[in-house]
Amino acid sequence: MAVSVLPAAAAGLSEPTSIAAADRVQMAAINTPLADAPVPTAYIAGADSGSPPLLMIPGFDSSLLEFRRLLPLLEPQAWAVDLLGFGFSDRTRYPSLSPGAIKVHLHSFWRQMIDRPVVLVGASMGGAAAIDFALTYPDVVAGLVLIDAAGFAAGPAMGNLMVPPLDSWATAFLRNPRVRRSISRQAYFDKAFVTPDAELCAALHLQCPGWKEALIAFTKSGGYNFLTAKIPQLTCPTLIIWGEQDKILGTKDAQRFEAAIAKSELVWMPQCGHVPHLEKPEATAAAIRPFVGQLA
Repeated sequence: MAVSVLPAAAAGLSEPTSIAAADRVQMAAINTPLADAPVPTAYIAGADSGSPPLLMIPGFDSSLLEFRRLLPLLEPQAWAVDLLGFGFSDRTRYPSLSPGAIKVHLHSFWRQMIDRPVVLVGASMGGAAAIDFALTYPDVVAGLVLIDAAGFAAGPAMGNLMVPPLDSWATAFLRNPRVRRSISRQAYFDKAFVTPDAELCAALHLQCPGWKEALIAFTKSGGYNFLTAKIPQLTCPTLIIWGEQDKILGTKDAQRFEAAIAKSELVWMPQCGHVPHLEKPEATAAAIRPFVGQLA
């Protein structure tokens, strides 16, 4: 286990895909125009294959470990990265966290580590980050995969609470293991997926310095509430994957994405909640493979 990269509690991971993903997490010192010093950034590297690289972006208050079941099914070109201020990436070098800063950092990571057109795979809030990135850097993005993506949805409901002392109360609430377990149970159609290993994967990044401060800063920025009117401007091929029983975002936004994005295709995941990449990884990979194959 890469204890120098992940918190020591990662030694408690028990499922093979979790252990394998944790062992592959590395840190890169990413030079950005945001900060004088490089930003330590957590990632899992893919190989330089003939196909477009897949760069996976996790959701709000999550980490790249949420792709632990999907990554092995899409090798060798599958990468994953933790966004600025999230997951295991550094939160202290640039505390003024916003979608704009996240986008600049992500572009810096891409340029330094990959530097060829990619297919962005964004889950939940990671989908909104992927959309924002594709709109700004269209030449960098060969295609988009949106997995139960935010973009039309409003930002985190905690936004109105992010003033002292309520901000500390709100983050303490979100840190509570029972609260996180309840959110996890809501995210899955099959509640059997809410295992101790899954809960540990979902909470490891809370032990990283600055978790509370970064969450407050991002939420106060308003998140990705500005995207709705811009989504029809997307020009790249887009695959939309959506769980039919998504209780986090519902299902209406799936059709909204399909209607708004000219070059889009919608694939429904039956008996699946908000996280098809965790609950239905084989079916999710089976939908992504031919989509990427058309872009090669």
